[in-house]
Order: sequence, then C-alpha cells, then structure tokens
Amino acid sequence: MSTAGVVVRPPDQMLVAEQGVIMGRITAVYGIKGWIKVYSFTAPMESILKYRQWLLRYPDGRTQAVSIDGGRKQGKGMVAHVLGCDDRDDALQFTESDILIRRDELPELESGDYYWHQLEGLTVFALTESGDEVNLGKVDHLIETGANDVLVVHATRGSVDQRKRMVPYLLDRVVKEVNLEKGFIRLLWEPDF
Repeated sequence: MSTAGVVVRPPDQMLVAEQGVIMGRITAVYGIKGWIKVYSFTAPMESILKYRQWLLRYPDGRTQAVSIDGGRKQGKGMVAHVLGCDDRDDALQFTESDILIRRDELPELESGDYYWHQLEGLTVFALTESGDEVNLGKVDHLIETGANDVLVVHATRGSVDQRKRMVPYLLDRVVKEVNLEKGFIRLLWEPDF
C-alpha cells in the first residue's frame, strides 16, 4: 500500500472499463513455452499475480477471459503463463492487450487509501488562503512521479478558468478531503498555481 493513499497505478488512458479495472498490459511473449511479459500497474508490481482470472481487452475491443497458472518477477519486469497456452506462437495473440480485474475482486482498502480509478472524475475544489473555495475542474487521471502521485485536473464548465493543472497528491498538506460519496476532492491550493 502506498503512503500517499493511492494503490493502483493505471496508464494515462481510459482507466476503467465497464468489465473491470485495468491492472496491467501484456507487452510481448517470453521464451518458447507460451509465457508472456507483463507490465503491471499495481504497487508492488507482483500484486497482479494474486489475481488468477484476468479479462484481456485487445486493441480492437474484443475481450477474453483467461486463467493464469504461473508467474514471477523476471529481471525488472514480470512474466506470466496463461493456462493451456504452451507455445510462443499461440501466446502472440495476447500481446498488446490490457489486463482487467473485476472491481469486486480488489481488496478493501484502509480508510484514507484510494484506487486511482476512484479519484478520476471527482470535482476538485481549492480552498484559498483567503478562505474562498473555487472549482478547478475534474480529475482526469493521475501520474506517478516517484516522490508522490499527481492529480491531473482538467477544466470543466463552471471551473474558475480553463487551465489544466497538475496538483501533488499530498494528504493533509495539499489534499484536505476526499469525498467519494459526494464526488469531490478539496485542496488547500491557490488557483494561480
């Protein structure tokens, strides 16, 4: 679990599909026995192997449910084996597909921790030093910088201006409140930043 209160690191594209949450991507084949290279968006990256049922979403939009019967760290990355796929040529069909996990399979988080997909789409309000509250827009996506996660906030109708903002996701220092029920994040942040 991240100390920044965020657990899953999805890519900067469509992050949540109706079928589940994107947790990784199959990037290439590995070896000749049907293994695949996996780029995991989970933290730690090995967490993706806890899920043995994956829904693969191919670039053309097709989906396929697969079972994983093995996996491990390999160098700086991960490799996994799809049950019943024992040939490199057969494994090629899986490359460039997103790995989705059903939302109801994700572990419950401690209070104050959120999955990225839960923060996306929330309205962002800034409390200024003068005590005013202004609408900055909505969280489009998040990025990981190494030091902390960053909210990428896009302007919407009703926001104070039409700027895109990158706001550090620092609990208590910048992020004062996350309210999933009411759909907002409240920041201590000056709109001029």
